Amino acid sequence: MVRIRYCSLGVYLNKSLQFVTASNKRLNVVAYLTDPMPLTSIDQEKIKRITSALRNEHDRLRSKYKLLKFQDILGLSILLLCIVSIGFASMYWLKGQMSTVFLVLWVAFWTSILHELEHDLIHGLYFKKSKLMVNLMTLLVWIFRPLTLNPWIRKYWHHHHHQHSGKVIDIEERGVTNGEKWSLKRLIMTPDLLFSFMFRCVRIIREIKAEYSAHRLQAKDMKMLRKTLIFGFMPIGIPAYLVFYVWVIFKLLLAFDVSIFNEDTMIWWCSALDPIVYIFILPNYIRQFCLHFITSNMHYYGDVADGDVVRQTQVLNAWWTWPFQLFCFNFGSTHSIHHFVVNEPFYTRQLSMKRAHEVFRKEGIKFNDIGSFFRGNRYSESI
Repeated sequence: MVRIRYCSLGVYLNKSLQFVTASNKRLNVVAYLTDPMPLTSIDQEKIKRITSALRNEHDRLRSKYKLLKFQDILGLSILLLCIVSIGFASMYWLKGQMSTVFLVLWVAFWTSILHELEHDLIHGLYFKKSKLMVNLMTLLVWIFRPLTLNPWIRKYWHHHHHQHSGKVIDIEERGVTNGEKWSLKRLIMTPDLLFSFMFRCVRIIREIKAEYSAHRLQAKDMKMLRKTLIFGFMPIGIPAYLVFYVWVIFKLLLAFDVSIFNEDTMIWWCSALDPIVYIFILPNYIRQFCLHFITSNMHYYGDVADGDVVRQTQVLNAWWTWPFQLFCFNFGSTHSIHHFVVNEPFYTRQLSMKRAHEVFRKEGIKFNDIGSFFRGNRYSESI
């Protein structure tokens, strides 16, 4: 039933997007709740100062730590370390020598590093002269994070995100609930990209039509949207989500002693799926919740002008966020650095964090603006 509904939804959305691309009608534009704050010359000077200070810090770190100059070796070593760490833990768990809770949290931690590594690969930071190595590393980080968007497709939307952060057309951040009002619905959508799309598909189609008619989405964007709908979660994502849903349903039926299916059959299926779920799926569900909660709330939405890096993000590192930060590799403290300097690997951002925060505070970048949670992630506090 889930497969049939998903396929029907995909066909419907694909036809809708084809209609939009072919149509020359002008539709009503999706209104932002507030107009973006204009990017002034003062803001531009501020961006230059912050960027310069961060680059100077990164240069200082490279001079101090010579190992940082061997970027390709570091990237590959981190990938292998993560895979080996996950592999050994899985082996011990399968032998009954490790608790399931420890396994799930352990894998969630290492896959958070793999996510950062994929992000670096998207920005072309490793093996610039070898497409084979880049594609191989990309494939491996995807296999160990099966609930994520196809990374070759994500690359397009991530670069699009940097160009249009905080806008309706920021497909990447909107996909993880940025800009939504906090509710039970948003809580359910936060870790689950399929639910995030299915719960909002009608509104998303309406917004896409309006944005395309207003020429804020181009024909190439519409083409990529169709590609994303058809191939974005294949061949790994959709099967992984369906396995997880079936596993959860069977576990609940067994827990409440509901005999819709043969009990022995359900027990057999749960036992068969346990290794897949506990090693590959459940850790990533937890990791995605932590990452999506942090990223969707540290990015501002709706009243940010293109290129206004000062207002695109806040630093979100309040004490109570540390359980989340643990499984998204301190994303809330370091991601704002990336918006100013995109061509630095994730471990350099960690090393430069202290200096970056000093510069951010001096230049007025927001820290722990928890009020934005109640403003639909708007920057302006007057909403």
